Amino acid sequence: MKKNWTTRLMAGIAAGTMVFSLAGCGSSSDGKKSADKEKFIVGFDAAFPPYGYQDENGEYVGFDLDLAAEVCKRNDWELVKQPIDWNAKDMELNSGTINCIWNGFTMNGREDEYAWTEPYVDNSQVFVVKADSGIATFADLAGKSVAVQTDSSAEAALKEDDNKELKDSFKELVVVSDYNTAFMNLDSNAVEAIAMDIGVAKYQMESRDGEYKILDDVLSAEQYAVGFAKNNTELRDKVQKTLDEMRKDGKFAEIAEKWDLTDSVID
Repeated sequence: MKKNWTTRLMAGIAAGTMVFSLAGCGSSSDGKKSADKEKFIVGFDAAFPPYGYQDENGEYVGFDLDLAAEVCKRNDWELVKQPIDWNAKDMELNSGTINCIWNGFTMNGREDEYAWTEPYVDNSQVFVVKADSGIATFADLAGKSVAVQTDSSAEAALKEDDNKELKDSFKELVVVSDYNTAFMNLDSNAVEAIAMDIGVAKYQMESRDGEYKILDDVLSAEQYAVGFAKNNTELRDKVQKTLDEMRKDGKFAEIAEKWDLTDSVID
């Protein structure tokens, strides 16, 4: 995942100065309080389009951030978009620096580690290759270098026993920090495939000049949900209630359509 180390350091320092935590008890568990509104601090990777990323104007945008903004609007909370180091997400959450992880966050295999909302996106892990690569199936990946993002769902899927034979057939598995690096490696022929989320893959392919394709074979299927600290079910329930209301009145579908994710969201 793409990270600006200076920005991340300054964001971490700023977040560290916040005093009140959403994770407590009673009404104070709803948000980090400011003078006027309770703050709802969303931890997200700033380079995970279309779910959360920094656009050309330097603004943090994305499907998940739009959902969070609507939840905050309906609860009269102040939304704080907090970019995080994905490798430090659990530390950020359990320390109270952030209130939740809301950024294409896979719940499968982590069911007992967080207080989850209901899943809202069906996702799958796929392989992206150059259109003229001649690679069409998993068998064609044998002897090839494959990139994967560190601590990603695709990396986790490739560690599963069911995919051991596939992984062992690669020449090498190249672990990178972000998908921008992965695509740079693919464009320069340093790797011949990228294992990644299908939603992110489609966005990256549409936003780049190169010619790519997604293999028909699916590495794994998963679902996204919003993750809270295990003891923060009160806040989780408030967010879930609001998401349910957004589904009923059509706002959820409207936001999904804006980000071209209508086919991925769970009704």
